[in-house]
Amino acid sequence: MNFISKTTTFGDIFKSSYTDNITSFSVVDTMIALALAFAIGIFIYFVYKKTFNGVMYSSSFGVSLIAMTLITTFVILAVTSNVVLSLGMVGALSIVRFRAAIKEPLDITFLFWSIAVGIVIGAGMLPLAVIGSILIGVILILFVNKKTSDNPYILVMKCENDGAEKHALDQVKNAVKKHVVKSKTVSANGIELTLEVRLKEMTSEFVNELTKITGVESAVLVSYNGDYLS
Repeated sequence: MNFISKTTTFGDIFKSSYTDNITSFSVVDTMIALALAFAIGIFIYFVYKKTFNGVMYSSSFGVSLIAMTLITTFVILAVTSNVVLSLGMVGALSIVRFRAAIKEPLDITFLFWSIAVGIVIGAGMLPLAVIGSILIGVILILFVNKKTSDNPYILVMKCENDGAEKHALDQVKNAVKKHVVKSKTVSANGIELTLEVRLKEMTSEFVNELTKITGVESAVLVSYNGDYLS
């Protein structure tokens, strides 16, 4: 019996695995996918800028949304073309840790939106990426920017004694739709009350009347983002 041996060199292995990936790579498809990812990333950026209601707007976060869409797209393009690479990519991404704190809950939505668009485009579902992004953007603009007449406010009052506190609370009860005492601080200098209130017809004239009550040193009304009252 004759045995035919064939010597396989490292160069043959490298050539068969590496050059095949190069020949299967489509520059045109990649450029189309990245161009669409950039366009939708810009759209996500402008929706984020339009719907931002936080304390301080961060332009760097908006730019990161564009970059995240592009990065996710070309990562998925690479993963879908090679099964072995996809397994290695999962292992590599599992060690990544993000230290940046998310200040606004809605920011998580935009981050997930950018990643989802990159995955969908990388998978070749271009119509789904376009239609889904337009629908999500319209929904966010309509609902996030929707104005309400029942905005919460924080009322901080400083009273000299219990009598002034009782009188002030009675007047607040009659002047607002809802009120909840959030905190009460008693010291040698007097009493400090913090209340969450819902105004009637968005008028704040009652604050002026509170300062006229004997024993009420000051009254401060502050708008804030919150929803503690049911």
